[in-house]
Amino acid sequence: DLDRIPGGSGGGSAAAVAALEAPIALGSDTGGSIRQPAAVTGTVGVKPTYGGVSRYGSIALASSLDQVGPVSRTVLDAALVHDVIGGHDPHDATSLEREWPSFAAAAREGADGADLTGVRFGVVKELDADGISADVQARFKDAVAVIEAAGGEVTQISAPSFKYAVAAYYLILPAEASSNLARFDSVRYGLRVEEPGQTVEQVMAASREAGFGPEVKRRIILGTYALSAGYYDAYYGSAQKVRTLIQRDLEDAFRKVDVLISPAAPTTAFKLGEKIDDPLAMYVNDITTIPANLAGSPGMSIPMGLGADGLPTGLQLMAPMFEDERLYRFGAAIESRLNGGWAGPLALQNSRLEALSDGGAR
Repeated sequence: DLDRIPGGSGGGSAAAVAALEAPIALGSDTGGSIRQPAAVTGTVGVKPTYGGVSRYGSIALASSLDQVGPVSRTVLDAALVHDVIGGHDPHDATSLEREWPSFAAAAREGADGADLTGVRFGVVKELDADGISADVQARFKDAVAVIEAAGGEVTQISAPSFKYAVAAYYLILPAEASSNLARFDSVRYGLRVEEPGQTVEQVMAASREAGFGPEVKRRIILGTYALSAGYYDAYYGSAQKVRTLIQRDLEDAFRKVDVLISPAAPTTAFKLGEKIDDPLAMYVNDITTIPANLAGSPGMSIPMGLGADGLPTGLQLMAPMFEDERLYRFGAAIESRLNGGWAGPLALQNSRLEALSDGGAR
């Protein structure tokens, strides 16, 4: 449906993969910008552990949150890409110096029908929010039933600080963005808009006015305010304290369960321009994905079925830091079972390829 959003900001990558224009793509996930587009386009999206994949060469938005990761049509494809792009990079100061297992091997093990008996899945009570649509709720219940039928143990847990995640995120992200985007000053970096006789300050103002869109300006203004003298501790400092609470809640949760599950996006894809005048409504779309970024934990979205409107929904899996392998093993195991019950991405891919081979547009 070309009248609907492909997700943001990795929507271009996800749409290209979903439309068979590319077999794989990369995205950058700051608060869900790989997983949310994957959810609404019926693709697989992975946010690795923070520092697990180099960010060298990518333009920083919020440096403590950004993470590059793969978008694909299957969990195995994402794992194959992750094996290639992961690992230590001396050009990236946040890159982790550690050995990683083969994620492709884990995905193959899961796809071969790995038994989920004894695997503990946790449903976070605070992520079962009012904003999650009935369609997404229904598909999530179906996915939970599939997990339980495969032997998985599903329990509800509580992470009280999660209800503050969106508020904390939208202070931390704008604050870091206002700093990172200061380099787009038309002098050293970025677009330049100038007329004869203008001062450096006038050229800078004109260039930033023309080069930044309304949402970027909104975040720069909010972030600059949050970092200003007299407000730093009240806003940015408090948000960082909430971040610590979220990390502790996740650590506590992973002492009780192996993987956390939730919807990856609260709704199916909405109409283009539908929420353009209500940025707060847009921000709430990240309600389930933001905690992983604040904590640095890995997360994955896999297709979990179509809503009543015929549009995709996504199941999110979250694992502890450094345990990306769990996502690929359990994600592939769930994917193999979900694909048997609906026209998932593999069936859709095959039908499109058949149409092309029969004399389609290509």
